[in-house]
Amino acid sequence: MSRLPNVGIAMAVLAACHTSPPAPTSPPIPVAPAESLGFDSTRLAAVAAFVASQVDSAYPGAVVAVGRHGRLALLSAAGHYGADDPRPIGPTTIFDLASLTKVIGLTTACMILVSEGKLDLDAPVQRYLPEFRGPMKEQVTIRHLLTHSSGLPAWRPLFREATDRPSALALVDTTPLDTAPGTRFVYSDLGAITLMQVVERITGERLDRYLAARVFAPLGMTATRYLPPREWRDRIAPTEIDTVFRHRLIRAEVHDENAGRMGGVSGHAGLFSSAPDLARFTVWLMQVRTDTTSICHGMAETPYGKMYLPTPCSIIRAETADLFTVRQNLPPGATRALGWDTPSDSGYSSAGTKLSRRSFGHTGFTGTSIWMDPDRDLFVILLTNRVNPTRANTKILQVRAMVADLAADAIER
Repeated sequence: MSRLPNVGIAMAVLAACHTSPPAPTSPPIPVAPAESLGFDSTRLAAVAAFVASQVDSAYPGAVVAVGRHGRLALLSAAGHYGADDPRPIGPTTIFDLASLTKVIGLTTACMILVSEGKLDLDAPVQRYLPEFRGPMKEQVTIRHLLTHSSGLPAWRPLFREATDRPSALALVDTTPLDTAPGTRFVYSDLGAITLMQVVERITGERLDRYLAARVFAPLGMTATRYLPPREWRDRIAPTEIDTVFRHRLIRAEVHDENAGRMGGVSGHAGLFSSAPDLARFTVWLMQVRTDTTSICHGMAETPYGKMYLPTPCSIIRAETADLFTVRQNLPPGATRALGWDTPSDSGYSSAGTKLSRRSFGHTGFTGTSIWMDPDRDLFVILLTNRVNPTRANTKILQVRAMVADLAADAIER
Protein backbone atom coordinates (compact mmCIF):
# COMPACT_ATOMS: atom_id res chain seq x y z
CA MET A 1 0.00 0.00 0.00
CA SER A 2 1.34 3.43 -0.86
CA ARG A 3 1.71 5.82 2.01
CA LEU A 4 -1.05 8.37 2.33
CA PRO A 5 -0.01 11.95 3.08
CA ASN A 6 0.11 12.94 6.73
CA VAL A 7 -3.19 14.34 7.89
CA GLY A 8 -3.52 17.00 10.51
CA ILE A 9 0.09 17.52 11.63
CA ALA A 10 -1.14 20.15 14.00
CA MET A 11 -0.29 21.80 17.23
CA ALA A 12 -3.18 21.08 19.56
CA VAL A 13 -5.86 20.72 16.88
CA LEU A 14 -8.85 18.95 18.35
CA ALA A 15 -11.10 18.68 15.31
CA ALA A 16 -11.06 15.31 13.57
CA CYS A 17 -10.08 15.55 9.91
CA HIS A 18 -12.47 12.95 8.51
CA THR A 19 -16.12 12.63 7.71
CA SER A 20 -17.18 10.01 10.26
CA PRO A 21 -20.23 10.79 12.37
CA PRO A 22 -19.37 12.83 15.44
CA ALA A 23 -18.67 11.03 18.70
CA PRO A 24 -18.25 12.45 22.17
CA THR A 25 -15.16 14.59 22.68
CA SER A 26 -13.96 16.06 25.94
CA PRO A 27 -13.39 19.78 26.43
CA PRO A 28 -9.74 20.35 25.59
CA ILE A 29 -7.12 20.76 28.26
CA PRO A 30 -5.38 24.14 28.14
CA VAL A 31 -3.29 24.76 25.04
CA ALA A 32 -0.22 26.95 24.79
CA PRO A 33 2.47 27.78 22.21
CA ALA A 34 5.34 25.31 22.36
CA GLU A 35 7.86 27.99 23.31
CA SER A 36 5.85 29.12 26.32
CA LEU A 37 6.09 25.57 27.71
CA GLY A 38 9.84 25.41 27.25
CA PHE A 39 9.81 23.47 23.97
CA ASP A 40 11.77 24.22 20.84
CA SER A 41 8.98 24.31 18.26
CA THR A 42 11.13 22.93 15.44
CA ARG A 43 12.28 19.97 17.48
CA LEU A 44 8.76 19.36 18.76
CA ALA A 45 7.54 19.29 15.16
CA ALA A 46 10.09 16.53 14.59
CA VAL A 47 8.05 14.31 16.91
CA ALA A 48 5.02 14.63 14.65
CA ALA A 49 7.14 14.20 11.52
CA PHE A 50 8.68 11.00 12.85
CA VAL A 51 5.30 9.52 13.79
CA ALA A 52 4.05 10.33 10.29
CA SER A 53 7.13 8.73 8.72
CA GLN A 54 6.22 5.37 10.28
CA VAL A 55 2.77 5.14 8.68
CA ASP A 56 2.35 1.91 6.69
CA SER A 57 5.57 0.64 8.22
CA ALA A 58 4.91 0.38 11.96
CA TYR A 59 1.14 1.00 11.88
CA PRO A 60 -1.67 2.20 9.60
CA GLY A 61 -2.37 5.28 11.73
CA ALA A 62 -1.34 7.06 14.90
CA VAL A 63 -2.02 10.02 17.16
CA VAL A 64 0.69 11.57 19.33
CA ALA A 65 0.17 14.08 22.13
CA VAL A 66 2.94 15.90 24.02
CA GLY A 67 2.52 18.47 26.77
CA ARG A 68 3.99 20.12 29.84
CA HIS A 69 2.74 22.10 32.81
CA GLY A 70 -0.83 20.98 32.31
CA ARG A 71 -1.06 22.13 28.69
CA LEU A 72 -0.90 20.47 25.31
CA ALA A 73 1.87 21.57 23.00
CA LEU A 74 1.36 18.96 20.29
CA LEU A 75 -1.58 16.87 19.15
CA SER A 76 -0.88 15.30 15.78
CA ALA A 77 -2.59 12.65 13.69
CA ALA A 78 -1.05 10.66 10.84
CA GLY A 79 -2.07 7.88 8.51
CA HIS A 80 -5.33 6.09 7.97
CA TYR A 81 -7.68 3.82 9.85
CA GLY A 82 -6.58 0.47 8.55
CA ALA A 83 -5.06 -1.63 5.81
CA ASP A 84 -8.43 -1.69 4.04
CA ASP A 85 -9.76 1.64 5.35
CA PRO A 86 -8.21 4.71 3.70
CA ARG A 87 -10.07 7.28 5.79
CA PRO A 88 -7.57 9.58 7.50
CA ILE A 89 -6.97 9.23 11.22
CA GLY A 90 -7.92 12.36 13.18
CA PRO A 91 -6.68 13.73 16.50
CA THR A 92 -9.82 12.50 18.28
CA THR A 93 -9.82 8.99 16.80
CA ILE A 94 -10.55 6.35 19.44
CA PHE A 95 -8.18 3.42 19.96
CA ASP A 96 -8.28 0.11 21.80
CA LEU A 97 -5.92 0.82 24.73
CA ALA A 98 -5.13 -2.85 25.43
CA SER A 99 -2.94 -3.03 28.57
CA LEU A 100 -3.16 0.70 29.21
CA THR A 101 -6.42 -0.51 30.76
CA LYS A 102 -4.31 -1.83 33.64
CA VAL A 103 -3.14 1.65 34.64
CA ILE A 104 -5.77 4.10 33.36
CA GLY A 105 -8.54 1.91 34.74
CA LEU A 106 -7.60 -0.79 37.24
CA THR A 107 -4.68 0.96 38.95
CA THR A 108 -6.65 4.19 39.30
CA ALA A 109 -9.48 2.26 40.97
CA CYS A 110 -6.94 0.79 43.40
CA MET A 111 -5.55 4.26 44.14
CA ILE A 112 -9.02 5.47 45.05
CA LEU A 113 -9.68 2.48 47.30
CA VAL A 114 -6.32 2.81 49.05
CA SER A 115 -6.95 6.52 49.62
CA GLU A 116 -10.36 5.69 51.07
CA GLY A 117 -8.86 3.08 53.40
CA LYS A 118 -10.80 0.26 51.76
CA LEU A 119 -7.83 -1.56 50.21
CA ASP A 120 -4.67 -2.57 52.09
CA LEU A 121 -1.69 -3.06 49.80
CA ASP A 122 -0.08 -5.60 52.11
CA ALA A 123 -3.22 -7.58 52.87
CA PRO A 124 -3.53 -11.09 51.45
CA VAL A 125 -5.68 -11.30 48.36
CA GLN A 126 -7.76 -13.98 50.09
CA ARG A 127 -9.03 -11.36 52.57
CA TYR A 128 -11.05 -9.87 49.72
CA LEU A 129 -11.33 -12.86 47.40
CA PRO A 130 -11.60 -16.20 49.26
CA GLU A 131 -12.03 -18.01 45.95
CA PHE A 132 -8.38 -17.27 45.15
CA ARG A 133 -7.08 -20.59 46.40
CA GLY A 134 -4.27 -23.07 45.93
CA PRO A 135 -0.78 -23.79 47.29
CA MET A 136 1.05 -20.64 48.52
CA LYS A 137 -1.82 -18.39 47.45
CA GLU A 138 -2.45 -17.35 51.04
CA GLN A 139 0.90 -15.51 50.78
CA VAL A 140 -0.09 -13.41 47.76
CA THR A 141 -0.77 -9.76 48.63
CA ILE A 142 -2.36 -6.89 46.75
CA ARG A 143 1.12 -5.37 46.37
CA HIS A 144 2.28 -8.58 44.68
CA LEU A 145 -0.52 -8.29 42.12
CA LEU A 146 0.27 -4.64 41.38
CA THR A 147 3.97 -5.36 40.89
CA HIS A 148 3.49 -8.56 38.86
CA SER A 149 5.37 -10.56 41.49
CA SER A 150 2.48 -12.75 42.68
CA GLY A 151 3.85 -15.97 41.21
CA LEU A 152 0.91 -16.28 38.82
CA PRO A 153 1.73 -17.25 35.23
CA ALA A 154 1.52 -14.59 32.57
CA TRP A 155 -1.49 -15.95 30.71
CA ARG A 156 -3.71 -18.87 29.89
CA PRO A 157 -6.18 -19.27 26.99
CA LEU A 158 -9.36 -18.44 28.85
CA PHE A 159 -11.11 -17.73 25.57
CA ARG A 160 -10.74 -21.44 24.74
CA GLU A 161 -11.19 -22.86 28.24
CA ALA A 162 -14.14 -20.80 29.48
CA THR A 163 -17.61 -20.15 28.14
CA ASP A 164 -18.40 -16.84 29.84
CA ARG A 165 -17.11 -14.32 32.41
CA PRO A 166 -17.94 -16.34 35.56
CA SER A 167 -16.26 -19.49 34.26
CA ALA A 168 -13.20 -17.48 33.15
CA LEU A 169 -12.88 -15.91 36.61
CA ALA A 170 -13.18 -19.31 38.25
CA LEU A 171 -10.29 -20.58 36.14
CA VAL A 172 -8.15 -17.57 37.07
CA ASP A 173 -8.89 -17.99 40.78
CA THR A 174 -7.76 -21.60 40.75
CA THR A 175 -4.73 -21.24 38.48
CA PRO A 176 -1.66 -22.58 40.36
CA LEU A 177 1.27 -20.28 41.08
CA ASP A 178 4.43 -20.85 39.07
CA THR A 179 6.77 -19.41 41.72
CA ALA A 180 6.68 -18.30 45.34
CA PRO A 181 5.13 -14.83 45.79
CA GLY A 182 7.60 -11.95 45.72
CA THR A 183 10.48 -13.90 44.20
CA ARG A 184 10.10 -13.32 40.46
CA PHE A 185 8.69 -10.69 38.09
CA VAL A 186 6.27 -12.11 35.54
CA TYR A 187 4.02 -9.65 33.72
CA SER A 188 0.66 -11.29 34.33
CA ASP A 189 -2.73 -10.66 32.80
CA LEU A 190 -4.07 -13.22 35.27
CA GLY A 191 -2.84 -11.04 38.14
CA ALA A 192 -4.73 -8.06 36.74
CA ILE A 193 -7.89 -10.12 36.38
CA THR A 194 -7.52 -11.25 39.99
CA LEU A 195 -7.07 -7.66 41.14
CA MET A 196 -10.12 -6.61 39.16
CA GLN A 197 -12.15 -9.11 41.17
CA VAL A 198 -10.84 -7.59 44.40
CA VAL A 199 -11.95 -4.12 43.24
CA GLU A 200 -15.35 -5.42 42.23
CA ARG A 201 -15.77 -7.24 45.53
CA ILE A 202 -14.94 -4.09 47.54
CA THR A 203 -17.05 -1.70 45.46
CA GLY A 204 -19.95 -4.02 44.74
CA GLU A 205 -19.88 -2.87 41.11
CA ARG A 206 -18.54 -4.23 37.86
CA LEU A 207 -15.30 -2.47 37.00
CA ASP A 208 -16.62 -0.61 33.97
CA ARG A 209 -19.48 0.94 35.92
CA TYR A 210 -17.26 1.91 38.84
CA LEU A 211 -14.69 3.62 36.62
CA ALA A 212 -17.33 5.40 34.56
CA ALA A 213 -18.90 6.91 37.68
CA ARG A 214 -15.78 7.56 39.76
CA VAL A 215 -13.13 8.46 37.18
CA PHE A 216 -14.14 8.99 33.56
CA ALA A 217 -17.33 11.00 33.98
CA PRO A 218 -15.92 13.30 36.68
CA LEU A 219 -12.78 13.91 34.66
CA GLY A 220 -14.81 14.71 31.57
CA MET A 221 -13.30 11.77 29.65
CA THR A 222 -16.34 11.37 27.43
CA ALA A 223 -14.54 9.29 24.79
CA THR A 224 -13.22 6.74 27.30
CA ARG A 225 -15.12 3.61 28.19
CA TYR A 226 -15.45 -0.15 27.95
CA LEU A 227 -17.93 -1.57 25.44
CA PRO A 228 -18.11 1.39 23.04
CA PRO A 229 -21.60 1.91 21.62
CA ARG A 230 -22.48 1.29 18.01
CA GLU A 231 -22.52 5.00 17.16
CA TRP A 232 -18.80 5.23 18.00
CA ARG A 233 -17.87 2.51 15.52
CA ASP A 234 -16.69 4.74 12.69
CA ARG A 235 -14.47 6.71 15.05
CA ILE A 236 -12.62 3.64 16.35
CA ALA A 237 -9.46 2.39 14.67
CA PRO A 238 -9.75 -1.32 13.76
CA THR A 239 -7.27 -3.80 15.20
CA GLU A 240 -6.50 -7.31 14.01
CA ILE A 241 -8.04 -9.82 11.68
CA ASP A 242 -8.65 -12.42 14.40
CA THR A 243 -7.71 -15.88 13.12
CA VAL A 244 -7.94 -17.79 16.42
CA PHE A 245 -11.17 -16.80 18.20
CA ARG A 246 -13.67 -14.62 16.36
CA HIS A 247 -12.36 -15.15 12.80
CA ARG A 248 -13.04 -11.65 11.50
CA LEU A 249 -11.69 -8.11 11.60
CA ILE A 250 -11.97 -6.69 15.11
CA ARG A 251 -13.36 -3.17 15.31
CA ALA A 252 -15.16 -1.38 18.14
CA GLU A 253 -14.77 -4.45 20.36
CA VAL A 254 -11.83 -5.46 22.50
CA HIS A 255 -8.88 -6.98 20.64
CA ASP A 256 -7.70 -9.16 23.54
CA GLU A 257 -9.24 -12.62 23.22
CA ASN A 258 -9.52 -13.31 26.94
CA ALA A 259 -11.18 -9.94 27.56
CA GLY A 260 -13.52 -10.76 24.70
CA ARG A 261 -14.50 -14.02 26.36
CA MET A 262 -15.21 -12.03 29.54
CA GLY A 263 -17.73 -9.86 27.72
CA GLY A 264 -15.31 -7.01 26.98
CA VAL A 265 -14.79 -5.90 30.59
CA SER A 266 -11.60 -6.87 32.39
CA GLY A 267 -8.83 -5.38 34.47
CA HIS A 268 -6.16 -6.28 31.95
CA ALA A 269 -7.79 -4.99 28.73
CA GLY A 270 -11.00 -3.57 27.34
CA LEU A 271 -10.77 0.22 27.59
CA PHE A 272 -11.09 2.47 24.53
CA SER A 273 -10.00 6.11 24.55
CA SER A 274 -8.61 9.06 22.60
CA ALA A 275 -5.45 11.13 22.95
CA PRO A 276 -7.29 14.25 24.22
CA ASP A 277 -8.97 12.18 26.93
CA LEU A 278 -5.69 10.61 28.00
CA ALA A 279 -4.07 14.04 28.07
CA ARG A 280 -6.73 15.10 30.56
CA PHE A 281 -5.97 12.03 32.64
CA THR A 282 -2.21 12.68 32.68
CA VAL A 283 -2.64 16.31 33.68
CA TRP A 284 -4.97 15.26 36.49
CA LEU A 285 -2.68 12.52 37.79
CA MET A 286 0.45 14.66 37.67
CA GLN A 287 -1.30 17.41 39.59
CA VAL A 288 -2.72 14.98 42.17
CA ARG A 289 0.84 13.81 42.90
CA THR A 290 1.81 17.33 44.00
CA ASP A 291 -1.51 18.61 45.37
CA THR A 292 -1.09 18.19 49.13
CA THR A 293 -4.39 19.97 49.80
CA SER A 294 -6.40 17.56 47.60
CA ILE A 295 -9.00 20.27 47.16
CA CYS A 296 -9.89 20.42 43.50
CA HIS A 297 -13.60 19.98 42.90
CA GLY A 298 -15.28 21.16 39.70
CA MET A 299 -13.91 24.05 37.69
CA ALA A 300 -10.89 25.42 39.48
CA GLU A 301 -8.08 27.85 38.92
CA THR A 302 -4.79 25.97 38.82
CA PRO A 303 -1.22 26.96 38.02
CA TYR A 304 -2.07 25.80 34.50
CA GLY A 305 -5.24 27.86 34.08
CA LYS A 306 -8.89 27.01 34.70
CA MET A 307 -9.43 23.25 34.60
CA TYR A 308 -12.14 20.76 35.44
CA LEU A 309 -10.63 18.85 38.35
CA PRO A 310 -13.29 16.58 39.78
CA THR A 311 -14.14 14.09 42.47
CA PRO A 312 -11.24 11.64 42.02
CA CYS A 313 -8.77 14.42 42.75
CA SER A 314 -10.36 15.00 46.13
CA ILE A 315 -10.20 11.36 47.20
CA ILE A 316 -6.79 10.29 45.97
CA ARG A 317 -4.21 11.58 48.39
CA ALA A 318 -1.00 13.03 47.03
CA GLU A 319 1.04 10.49 48.97
CA THR A 320 -1.02 7.64 47.50
CA ALA A 321 -0.52 8.87 43.95
CA ASP A 322 3.18 9.29 44.61
CA LEU A 323 3.47 5.79 46.10
CA PHE A 324 1.78 4.17 43.11
CA THR A 325 4.17 5.81 40.65
CA VAL A 326 7.46 5.05 42.44
CA ARG A 327 9.49 1.91 41.80
CA GLN A 328 8.80 -0.77 44.43
CA ASN A 329 11.89 -2.95 43.95
CA LEU A 330 9.72 -6.06 44.28
CA PRO A 331 11.29 -8.44 43.58
CA PRO A 332 14.69 -6.77 43.99
CA GLY A 333 15.81 -5.19 40.72
CA ALA A 334 12.36 -5.09 39.12
CA THR A 335 11.31 -1.82 37.48
CA ARG A 336 7.64 -1.83 38.44
CA ALA A 337 5.87 0.76 40.51
CA LEU A 338 2.33 -0.13 41.64
CA GLY A 339 0.56 -0.88 38.40
CA TRP A 340 2.77 1.56 36.52
CA ASP A 341 6.17 0.79 35.03
CA THR A 342 9.36 2.86 35.23
CA PRO A 343 12.24 3.16 32.72
CA SER A 344 14.46 0.12 32.41
CA ASP A 345 17.95 0.29 33.92
CA SER A 346 19.26 -1.42 30.79
CA GLY A 347 18.21 1.51 28.60
CA TYR A 348 15.91 -0.67 26.46
CA SER A 349 12.47 0.68 27.24
CA SER A 350 9.43 2.24 25.63
CA ALA A 351 10.44 5.30 27.69
CA GLY A 352 13.53 5.70 25.52
CA THR A 353 16.81 6.74 27.10
CA LYS A 354 16.23 10.38 28.02
CA LEU A 355 13.31 10.49 30.45
CA SER A 356 14.23 10.71 34.12
CA ARG A 357 14.33 7.70 36.44
CA ARG A 358 11.29 9.13 38.22
CA SER A 359 9.24 8.74 35.04
CA PHE A 360 6.35 6.29 34.97
CA GLY A 361 4.27 4.86 32.17
CA HIS A 362 2.89 1.79 30.45
CA THR A 363 2.29 0.23 27.06
CA GLY A 364 -0.52 -1.65 25.35
CA PHE A 365 -0.27 -4.60 22.97
CA THR A 366 -2.30 -2.89 20.24
CA GLY A 367 0.40 -0.22 19.91
CA THR A 368 -0.39 2.28 22.65
CA SER A 369 1.83 3.91 25.25
CA ILE A 370 1.85 6.69 27.81
CA TRP A 371 4.77 8.18 29.76
CA MET A 372 4.95 10.94 32.35
CA ASP A 373 8.15 12.56 33.62
CA PRO A 374 7.62 14.48 36.90
CA ASP A 375 11.10 16.03 36.72
CA ARG A 376 10.21 17.76 33.45
CA ASP A 377 6.43 17.93 34.08
CA LEU A 378 6.18 16.23 30.68
CA PHE A 379 3.72 13.76 29.24
CA VAL A 380 3.98 11.78 26.00
CA ILE A 381 1.04 9.79 24.61
CA LEU A 382 1.20 7.57 21.53
CA LEU A 383 -1.86 5.74 20.24
CA THR A 384 -1.62 3.41 17.23
CA ASN A 385 -3.28 0.30 15.84
CA ARG A 386 -0.04 -1.48 14.99
CA VAL A 387 -1.83 -4.87 15.10
CA ASN A 388 -3.83 -4.03 11.97
CA PRO A 389 -4.04 -6.21 10.02
CA THR A 390 -1.77 -8.56 12.03
CA ARG A 391 0.15 -8.60 15.32
CA ALA A 392 3.26 -9.84 13.52
CA ASN A 393 4.41 -6.24 12.99
CA THR A 394 6.60 -5.32 16.01
CA LYS A 395 8.24 -2.13 14.72
CA ILE A 396 6.32 -0.20 17.37
CA LEU A 397 8.98 -1.32 19.87
CA GLN A 398 11.50 1.05 18.31
CA VAL A 399 8.97 3.77 17.51
CA ARG A 400 7.85 4.22 21.12
CA ALA A 401 11.39 4.77 22.38
CA MET A 402 12.18 7.22 19.59
CA VAL A 403 9.02 9.25 20.24
CA ALA A 404 9.91 9.57 23.93
CA ASP A 405 13.49 10.58 23.12
CA LEU A 406 12.42 13.16 20.54
CA ALA A 407 9.92 14.66 22.99
CA ALA A 408 12.59 14.93 25.68
CA ASP A 409 15.04 16.45 23.19
CA ALA A 410 12.48 19.13 22.30
CA ILE A 411 12.66 20.63 25.78
CA GLU A 412 14.87 23.70 26.04
CA ARG A 413 14.15 24.70 29.62
